[in-house]
Parts: sequence; C-alpha cells; structure tokens
Amino acid sequence: MTGATRATSPGPERIEGHAKVTGTARYAFEHPVADPLYLHPLRATIARGRVTSVDTTAAERVDGVRLVLTHHNAEALVPIGDPELAVLQSDEIAFRGQLIGAVVAETQESAAHAADLVEIRYERMAHDSDFRDDADIVYTPDADASPMLSPDLEEGDVDAALADAAFTVDATYTTPTEHHNPLEPHAVIAAWDDDGLTLHDSNQGSHLVRDLIAPLFGVDKERVSVISPHVGGAFGSKGMPHGHVALTALAARHTAGRPVKYALSRTQMFELVGYRPPTRQRVRLGADREGRLVATEHDSLEQTSRFKQYAEQSASASREMYTSPNRRVTNRLAALDVPAPTWMRAPGEAGGMYALESAMDELAVSAGIDPVELRLRNEPEVAPVSGLPFSSRNLPACLREGAERFGWHERDPRPGVRREGDWLVGTGVAASSFPSLFFPGSLATIRHESGGKYRVEIGAVDIGTGSRTALTQLAAEALEVPVEAVELWLGSTEQPHASLAGGSAGTASWGSTVVEAVRAFRTEHGHDPVSGAETTAGAGKNPDAGEYAMHSYGAQFAEVRVNADTGEVRVPRMLGVFAAGRIVNPRTARSQFLGGMTMGISMALHEHSVVDERFGHVVNHDLAGYHIAGNADVGSVEVDWIDEHDPHVNPVGVKGIGEIGIVGTAAAIGNAAHHATGVRVRDLPLTPEKFLR
Repeated sequence: MTGATRATSPGPERIEGHAKVTGTARYAFEHPVADPLYLHPLRATIARGRVTSVDTTAAERVDGVRLVLTHHNAEALVPIGDPELAVLQSDEIAFRGQLIGAVVAETQESAAHAADLVEIRYERMAHDSDFRDDADIVYTPDADASPMLSPDLEEGDVDAALADAAFTVDATYTTPTEHHNPLEPHAVIAAWDDDGLTLHDSNQGSHLVRDLIAPLFGVDKERVSVISPHVGGAFGSKGMPHGHVALTALAARHTAGRPVKYALSRTQMFELVGYRPPTRQRVRLGADREGRLVATEHDSLEQTSRFKQYAEQSASASREMYTSPNRRVTNRLAALDVPAPTWMRAPGEAGGMYALESAMDELAVSAGIDPVELRLRNEPEVAPVSGLPFSSRNLPACLREGAERFGWHERDPRPGVRREGDWLVGTGVAASSFPSLFFPGSLATIRHESGGKYRVEIGAVDIGTGSRTALTQLAAEALEVPVEAVELWLGSTEQPHASLAGGSAGTASWGSTVVEAVRAFRTEHGHDPVSGAETTAGAGKNPDAGEYAMHSYGAQFAEVRVNADTGEVRVPRMLGVFAAGRIVNPRTARSQFLGGMTMGISMALHEHSVVDERFGHVVNHDLAGYHIAGNADVGSVEVDWIDEHDPHVNPVGVKGIGEIGIVGTAAAIGNAAHHATGVRVRDLPLTPEKFLR
C-alpha cells in the first residue's frame, strides 16, 4: 500500500506498539489468574422451540468437569430489558446457536468433550429465517425506541416530481449479512470474591459493561470491576456485552472463587456477537436537465431478530447528503427467528451510502453528466432537513482534490471501452459521510508526580485505533510538556468514567475531556504544582450542539479491473480524500483510513454470510468459508485529507475517523466495475458470476 498526507510530521509512534509486537500487551483471555477453569457453551441446535429435557450424566463423569450449568440450576437474573443477557432463564429457544448451558472444567479440551456428551431434547416450532419483503414479517420501527434511527421523512410531492423529471433512476440495491471477525475474538474471564465481580473482558466500554452486568446480578456497580487494557479490534461487535459475558459470570458463581475463562471460537462468533443486517433498498431519483435533484426517495428494509429488535439508519443517508426539494425516506424492519444484529463499522451509513452513491452514479450516466460534477451540482448550502448551517462541509474540496490526484479528468466516460489484455478497466467515484458525534459525561484525572511527570487517567478503551497515543498527545499539548512526560492509564473501571468507544466519537469525547481536565488542573494548581497535586474533571455538553450540522466527509476513487472471460474483479488502485476536522496523529489516522477502505474493499468483493433457511444458521461460519480481503486483494490504497479547522464540533476540533473510511468504498468500486464492463451489479458482493450474465 502507498499513502500520502499533508502533515509535515507523521506524529509519535503508537505508545503501546512495542508491547504489541513483542507479545507483552495482555488481552482479555491472556490475563494471568490463579487456578482458572474453562467454559465451553451448550448452544441450541434448532432455530425455534423449547428445551424439553437435558441429561448431563455422562458429561459430569468426565475427568476434570466441575460444573454443568443449564436453565435448571442457573440462578435467577434480574430482568434489565435486554433478552440477550438473560441467559439460562427459561427453556425457550429464539434462534439457532442460542446459549442454553455451559460446561466448566479444568481444561478447555475436557470442557469441550463433556459438552458433546450432554443430551438435549427439544420441542421444535416452525421458524422463519428468510429475509424478504412480506407483510407478515415487516413493520416500521418506533424511532423513539431506536436511538440510532431517525423518523421517516416526507417533504413535497415525490411522485409528481419524479413524473416531471428529465432524468430518473429507480433501482433496488441489496447488501448481505456481514459478520464481525476482529483479530481478537470475544473473550472474558470472570471471578467472584467477597468484594464482588471482576471481569477481564474484551469490550469497547468497560463502564458500559459494568453498568449492565451489575444490575443483572443485583449488585452495586461499585462491586463490579471491568478491566480491558488492550482490545484486538471490535468494529462495533464489542460495543455492548453479549450473552457470553453473562454466562461466564453466571458460571463463576458456582466455582468457589475460581476464575472462569471463555474465549469464543470463530464459529461461535457467527451466532453470538451480532452482525451487520442484510438490507434491501429501493432508491428513486429525479433530476432536471442540468442534473439537479428534484426528487429523492429511499426506502430501506433491514433484518432484525424477533427476540431483540435492532434498527439502524440505512435510508437516512438520503436525508442530509444532497439538496432535493421533494423527499421520501423510510426505514422498515423484517423480524425473523435469527440472532440479533448489532453495530458494525459505520452502521447504516456503510450500506445506505452504497445504495445512494450507486444511484447517483446511475443518474450521472443517464444524464450524461460527469459523476463528480453531478455531486457538486447538488451540494446543499445548509443541512437539507434541519436547515442548520454546517459546522464545516468540505465535500467539494475532497471531490476536486481527489479528482485531480486520481487523474479523473483523463477518463473516457463511456463504459466498457478500455481494455488491457484480458482485463476490462474502469474508474468510479463515490462520496462519504458520517456524523460527527460527541458524548459528554466522561471524566479524567490529572495528577502531577515527581520529576515533572504527569499521570492522566480516563476509563476509555483503545480498540486498536491509537487512542492511547492521541490522548497522550492532547494531554501533553494542553499541559505544555513533552509527550514523554505524560503517562496515560485507560481501559478499566478503576479509572474515571468514560463513554463508549463507538460512533467515531472516542478521540473527540475523551480528548475534550482530557483537555478540560487539564484546564481545571491548571486553574486549581497552577503551572508549578506540587508533587501529588490532582484534579478530576470533564467536558460538559457542546454549546454548539443543535446549532450546526456536524459531519465528516470524503471522496472515494477506485480503479477496477474485471476479467473479460471469468468475471474476476480486482481493485488495483484506490484513493480516499477526507475532511474530518483536526488530525491529531497523522500516523495512526492514516492507519484508520486505510483500515476502513480495506474493509470497504472486503465488503464490495467478498463478505457474504450465507443462511440456510431450512435450519436458520450461517453455513460459511469460519474464515475458510467467509471470505475477507487479504493482502493479495488490496493494491495501492492512497489516503489524503483536507486541512480543516472546525471550532464547533468539540473543544479539540476532532470529528472522528474510524468509520468514514468504509463509507462509499463499495459504491466507488461498484461504479468503477460498471464503467469497466457496462454491467450494473446492484447486489453485494461483486462476485464474478454477476458480470457474466
């Protein structure tokens, strides 16, 4: 891969980099505990029904087995409104793979062997796992009950405007189920003692885990400690505790204080930790003869689970992206007997912008207007729905800069005319957008220690994004000391409360917290504090929230080659240019943009979970059958960004970059594939057979 930035310095290297590459950084399952036991789960082998009997006799005879836990001997948990955490509370089965018990033993091998010996009988009930647009399973979710979801929108007369439009698009785009596969699988160690519960857990927010697990077991929050110093990737799947955390803590209640360890296998992760739900999105666009939108309709159907609703804002991409006087935006759900979906990098935007930006490309082709120019002609002056001014919106700069660097203006607009040997070659573009979020309520402690050193503590979690390094930099800058003079401690409920690592809001929220805590420290202790001087403070609400529309933006450019004989699709070259506020550390920021774009290549070409509707389970539930992009699939990926000063988003001017990189990537690749072949594929992933029709 290659890359370029505008920064004069790449910034400090990752503070924890040496520990990670030498293997001394401890992840959840690696934490040393005395005399541990190991858990292997029992999982339902039917998609819907109830457990009628469980025979654990043979399992209990296995040498080393200490506990076989089922709904018959599990303690009652306190209902907290999350059915995913209410493990072993009844005999009901809501999806295949559901946790229905556990074996705890001296070794992982003996626990797994014993689990195979447990005999479980079921009463089967008819299930439905076929994602489709049928009235008997489809409903409109209540936006008030779904915090990620905006209410449906209708402005003007869409149908009349479409009827009068000079150019129109009416197309349906589908995205498949996509599953999380971070490098570190979900893992937890649970131990109870007289002081309460300690969890070494791989998560995106230790305080959130504590705040949900404590009431589940009816204990005070102060009696639950959650420790997560290093996390090997998450992408949203570790944003909320899943049933395995509750199950491990439940099992540890029976082990006389001995810790219980459980790391999910890859196969188990396809059932127990969520996924990006499949979507079916119809987009209708109408434009006048100059290519300016007169009507926009975007209807999104997404999958959810009958036992736990999850809704995201796929169609909402069309609410704020381009100006259009007539709009209809709707989000619907299809409830099925399947595991619950969850957040996955850029939830809503990744799939929704694939549909919208593909439709915009189709409109550009229909109107005979350059795709970059079409987007520029539809730039709004203010936020289309709210009417608020933008805190900053440098999408036009991203498009123009990207077009110049990519050599866009040398492009022949005609599809299917460029061929190099056996390969048809094309280029495509798509825009990116992701909201700039800020979570108030975090706290940080600043302590002056001997030798001019400062200790900074905040309960944030670094999931591999470089938060440790960026927060250390911001603290040093605010304290006006070298980076080497700051020691940052994070990742645990032992530190002051911090918000979730999600929504690309980590550095914005925690960085603002650290900076405000430093200001409070200086006010209290001055610039020559005594050793031991300490202040705990945080950032309040952003006074500009609700006064401006706040988003990150980007432009994605892709070159695609499609083999004329086999349909094989390759992406030898990509360029992403972004406008994301202040870039604190160019080195780690570039890594995040590259990671997002690479994940977007994977989304475009490979990722697709196949559900066997007869049994309600994912067939390709390992990394042999579930394909993700490898080194050979990723060519030159260049990253750049616009120097952007935005004083309104938060005190440190950071917009967040973790998710914007994946948004628009799949659409740019799909648009380039159409340009190469003249074949418009609207269903992800872009597999070879779809180009051989």
